[in-house]
Amino acid sequence: MLIAMAGRPGAGKSSIAEALGWRLAAPVVSVDPIEAAMWRAGVDRSQPTGLAAYVVAEAVADGVLALGQTVIIDAVNAVEEAREQWRLLAARHGVPVVFIEVVCSDASVHRRRLEGRSRGIEGFDEPTWEAVERRREEFAPCEVPPRCGDG
Repeated sequence: MLIAMAGRPGAGKSSIAEALGWRLAAPVVSVDPIEAAMWRAGVDRSQPTGLAAYVVAEAVADGVLALGQTVIIDAVNAVEEAREQWRLLAARHGVPVVFIEVVCSDASVHRRRLEGRSRGIEGFDEPTWEAVERRREEFAPCEVPPRCGDG
């Protein structure tokens, strides 16, 4: 099975993905550490490293699925094209795909979480609340359940 998280930064995706990973004994493939590793390796931040991180995550998940294991993708997956990437990967392996959209409906709680988190990803700059708000319109909600409210 392929489980793909979706939701705005700071909503609680990573926490839920990690809890699921422990419960299911499934690896969690997160795009943020992949992107940070690219920057540490010298890839310029002006390059499309966000897109590249999704492609690398797909390659890692492909290997996990080839072993017959469940994999969890920890990513914003803000647009339908990103979610289609995971559907196609699951289809290639003949496994189900489950999307879990995590939403924090209380803006003050969401902001406090985002501004207070420190995930310790070397070289990764956590987004500001202002940056998350600017990108609000870019996020296309998942059209298929399940949806986790108030992650």
